[in-house]
Amino acid sequence: MNQTTLHSSSGGILGLLLTLLPELTIAAAIFIAMHALRQKNRHGLPVWPLVGMLPSLLLGLRGNMYEWISGVIDRMNGTFVFKGPWLTNLHCVVTADPRNLEHLLKTRFASFPKGPYFRGTVRDLLGEGIFNADDEEWRRQRREASLRFHSTEFRKLTVESLVELVHSRLIPVLEDTLAQHAELDLQDVLLRLTFDNVCMIAFGVDPGCLSPGLPIIPFAKAFEDATEASVVRFITPTALWKALRYLDIGTERKLRRSLERVDEFAYNVIRKREQDLLIQGSTAAASKSDLLTAFMKDDEDGKPFSEKFLRDICVNFILAGRDTSSVALAWFFWLLDKNPAVEERILEEVCRIVGGRSDGGGDLDHDEVMFRPEEVKRMDYLQAALSEALRLYPSVPVDHKEVVEDEVFPDGTVLKKGTKVIYAMYAMGRMESIWGEDCREFKPERWLRDGHFISESAYKFTAFNGGPRLCLGKDFAYYQMKFVAASIVYRYRVKVVDGHPVVPKLALTMYMKHGLKVELSRRDKSELKRFL
Repeated sequence: MNQTTLHSSSGGILGLLLTLLPELTIAAAIFIAMHALRQKNRHGLPVWPLVGMLPSLLLGLRGNMYEWISGVIDRMNGTFVFKGPWLTNLHCVVTADPRNLEHLLKTRFASFPKGPYFRGTVRDLLGEGIFNADDEEWRRQRREASLRFHSTEFRKLTVESLVELVHSRLIPVLEDTLAQHAELDLQDVLLRLTFDNVCMIAFGVDPGCLSPGLPIIPFAKAFEDATEASVVRFITPTALWKALRYLDIGTERKLRRSLERVDEFAYNVIRKREQDLLIQGSTAAASKSDLLTAFMKDDEDGKPFSEKFLRDICVNFILAGRDTSSVALAWFFWLLDKNPAVEERILEEVCRIVGGRSDGGGDLDHDEVMFRPEEVKRMDYLQAALSEALRLYPSVPVDHKEVVEDEVFPDGTVLKKGTKVIYAMYAMGRMESIWGEDCREFKPERWLRDGHFISESAYKFTAFNGGPRLCLGKDFAYYQMKFVAASIVYRYRVKVVDGHPVVPKLALTMYMKHGLKVELSRRDKSELKRFL
């Protein structure tokens, strides 16, 4: 074969390949797509070359992320492995199986800390506070906080501060809204109430967030923005968000600016408390029952805690005490609007408790009724309804652990050392295998036995976590929510504005993305007397 023939042959082959290139490209794409989609039956989501399951995640983020996760978990019978892009750390195991939760939250608690990935991702916001701490640092903070939460003085402070906030601030704000025939963002009002409450009982300061006219509080917006930007890090490759932080652009710039205001507020609280204690002396300091004062004492080595550590304490307890109860109450009132029969039963329970007072204080006049601690404790149906709201819309929809040694979950899932584990509380409330065929229904009766509230296993109902990390403020949270809910339901009908969109926001806690716009109307005495 001569040179001319070779060139002619090569040119013919090359030409043929160029002619077939579009068809070959389409065929390769179809093959890759079919292979990825076949993986869906096995892994729950399509697995694409190089990018793994990332395309599905990005599609999920365009809608309700939590519903998307619930659908995948349901298809995979409670647990699936998310495969992130090649050479990233977005790989994790996602579970909503109660057996697995008991294993990681209690049975093998020491093997499942928060872990370096979680701690590093939220360290800018939470620092070394109790939500982000592991091992001895976590145990030390837990011991100190537990002593305060269970003290008589602290319990008295929580009751007194709540009475003041509801009757001297919340009700006047609601009355003013009623007088003006105006709409109200109930989520915003509840966030203000719980923010004032946590600052009063945890730091001994009153920020006056829930005041007439509802003043703009820069800290509140900054805190929400900071939690949202921190969550974005979990769905972004670490190298990428660190690059964005270095360049100070995008969500990282938003996070930095938000944290400046968060820090400003926290350090102001600390310095004011330090000044007050300096002026009042050691005797006054010993009598203070707030959490911040307790942590301002010297540590176990006789050294004072740093301002940075106290800042972390403040931010963590604001996250715990402000966001969780308020967003739970917002979802509760939204559910009541959709389920008037439940609202009717709550009103009946509250009226009977008030009407049955043995000391003659059973007058049903709105302005005079102030619920007593022993009465709040007897509101079983109300607690059942709040628990049902938390089952469907847990304030913390997902949480994170990292395994420190090879493990096997009870459902057979193999976990290698360093594996990140996401447990999805939102999805758990929508699992028929856990709650039955009516799992998506708002049904408080599932929490009652002979008319009395009966709690579920912490590994089936994980709104307050479980095991050694069970929420220290669980009893206070229930009391706070019951007192606020009863005080509102007793006085007002709360109707969600027609057409108002209600969807969860992607953040550390389940805010409603657009708030909760409502209209109020007053209940009259004749309506209350029906239940006596």
